[in-house]
Amino acid sequence: MLPQYPAKQPDCIISAFMPKFRRKPVPMIDPLFAAKARKAIPYQFVLEAIAALSPMTRPMFGCTAVYVEEKIVLILREKPTYSSDNGVWLATTKEHHESLRSEFPNMRSIGVLGKEITGWQILPSDAPDFEEAALHACDLVLTRDPRIGKIPGVRRSEKFKIKIKNRAKPSKPAKAVKRSRRKS
Repeated sequence: MLPQYPAKQPDCIISAFMPKFRRKPVPMIDPLFAAKARKAIPYQFVLEAIAALSPMTRPMFGCTAVYVEEKIVLILREKPTYSSDNGVWLATTKEHHESLRSEFPNMRSIGVLGKEITGWQILPSDAPDFEEAALHACDLVLTRDPRIGKIPGVRRSEKFKIKIKNRAKPSKPAKAVKRSRRKS
């Protein structure tokens, strides 16, 4: 038979078996617990210009990608390597290049992405009208111009697509041979 305990135990018994955990305050100077400082976002005036749309920023390839809802609209790049490609990158498609070039005469393809013409175009920061062009691009984003912005999708390499296409199709299961039962 188990021993019977009183309905209410005295506090001294409980506190005798329960250790008190006391934590020392961690000084904020400790480098182990210090938060990593983020790099400053370049061309902050661009984000201020489209603030009405509540843009989100995410780091992307050492740059800052700017999203409005689910669309990526711009990338802000200021890096020491390939400085000719610093500026505001516009997310667009090849069919919109000519109409956008009439509004942005200094717009060009991005060199760091390769020789092939891509959907991305740049308003270079070393252009004489850089700030005006960037603010005009912000106006187009604010008016939801369909020429600027892409919904990112899952990309698969061409090798993968070819591999899937050439994959041998599974063979069909062999037809079951019906066995006739002899009546004996």
